[in-house]
Amino acid sequence: MQGIILNIVKVKEEDLIVTVLTKKRLKTLYRFYGSRHSSINLGYMIDFVPIYSAKSSIAMLREVVQLGFSWQLIHDKLYDWQEFIKLLYKHLKDVNELDSFYFELLNESSKKLKVQNPKRVLIESYLKLLEYEGRLHLDFKCFICGEESFESSVLKRSYLLSCKECLRGFCLENDKIKELFESKSTLLFSDSEVDMLWEVLLEGL
Repeated sequence: MQGIILNIVKVKEEDLIVTVLTKKRLKTLYRFYGSRHSSINLGYMIDFVPIYSAKSSIAMLREVVQLGFSWQLIHDKLYDWQEFIKLLYKHLKDVNELDSFYFELLNESSKKLKVQNPKRVLIESYLKLLEYEGRLHLDFKCFICGEESFESSVLKRSYLLSCKECLRGFCLENDKIKELFESKSTLLFSDSEVDMLWEVLLEGL
């Protein structure tokens, strides 16, 4: 079975509780003596075998093989990837069964990270996630006052739009926001704009 590690918690001695996103589920598993086996880390893709026992309410994580990414030794890419993974874990942690969308989204993103800017890849992935969950709003209404007659918007957490009278923050023309939301591409955005979009993303999924 393959999955992507979304969370790791150290418990007694060297043991770990590991949360793994598979195609259909979010699995919480127990790993004995983590430091004595192949290394695992947040965001790693692994192949593993869950071992179930009547004596424990949590399955054991066994036969772990790290599948790895060609870019995972590049600090900036790994750091941004892990920041996104942390946010995704918080977003999904109370769910057990999942559609394959989430696993496929991360799998696709990991492949793009080989050659593309990590912030751009992950912003574009986030836009796909918002659309999939029905949270990508194209009506250009301020989510606070409901005003529609504004030409630019302040982007807040979850890329909700606000008029400048209600909130201050990173502001973009509505035409650019529409292009971003519809294309799910940051191609026409400058690096500084991408950095600001990334900062908004880090506020939470």
